[in-house]
Amino acid sequence: MSRLTASEQKLGQEILKRQGVVETHSATELARMAGVSKATAARFFRSLGYADFEEVKAQAREERNRTQPYSYSVAASEKVVLGRAIGDHLALEISNLTRTFEEMRSDRLTAAAELIANAPRLWFCGAGAEDSLARHGQHQFSRLRPNVSLLNLSDGALSVDLAMMGPRDAVVVLTLEPLARTVRSVLSYAKTTRANVITVTDHGSLATVQRFSSVVLPCHVAGFGLAPSHTGLFSALRLLAVAFLARAGDTALQRTDIIASIQEELDDTP
Repeated sequence: MSRLTASEQKLGQEILKRQGVVETHSATELARMAGVSKATAARFFRSLGYADFEEVKAQAREERNRTQPYSYSVAASEKVVLGRAIGDHLALEISNLTRTFEEMRSDRLTAAAELIANAPRLWFCGAGAEDSLARHGQHQFSRLRPNVSLLNLSDGALSVDLAMMGPRDAVVVLTLEPLARTVRSVLSYAKTTRANVITVTDHGSLATVQRFSSVVLPCHVAGFGLAPSHTGLFSALRLLAVAFLARAGDTALQRTDIIASIQEELDDTP
């Protein structure tokens, strides 16, 4: 701070007071908040060794993505007050959701909805804990469009399902690091078959899934060092359904109405 000019110090103090403001505001907005000129803001970040403000913002986001938003350590003998445990859990889940959707790009979501709308058949894939998410996705989308299937990852059955997969099919893969062997096989086969893969995953898996996916929707899954949280993946899956509904329009709504009518008729059957 001592090496900065008086105006630059004002900007530095403003940033220190509002942690995270670098990610959410432009350099011009930061300058206005601190009561300094745009030129001062540009000179300030150059003084810190950055080429420009975009480099600052990129580094801030990268560091945030690598770090869990909360740390949680309780000795085995220490009692945890129930109210505090619930509050910590709520805060972490809200943080996961907030960070997930702050970084969710609308163009990727639109592209994913377009691939699903144009797909002859839609598949869902999830292994282990993500199997329930895949089943939920299959149930949700089958109400919006026809030809929606769940990939059976058990030995023998998977090869039968993959044999039915064809070009332009869409495959929604829900997975977390480390990727299961069967999920890797599905990703590889889908690329060979020229099916379009939409992967909903955590940041730790990005480097792997991006090589096989047409669209990747990354989610934050911090979970106090225990099992990862699936809240972000579940919500991203619902957002994908909303995006598809906006793309499909009346066709999807008519299908939901038909299903509701059939369900009502079945319920009335003696």
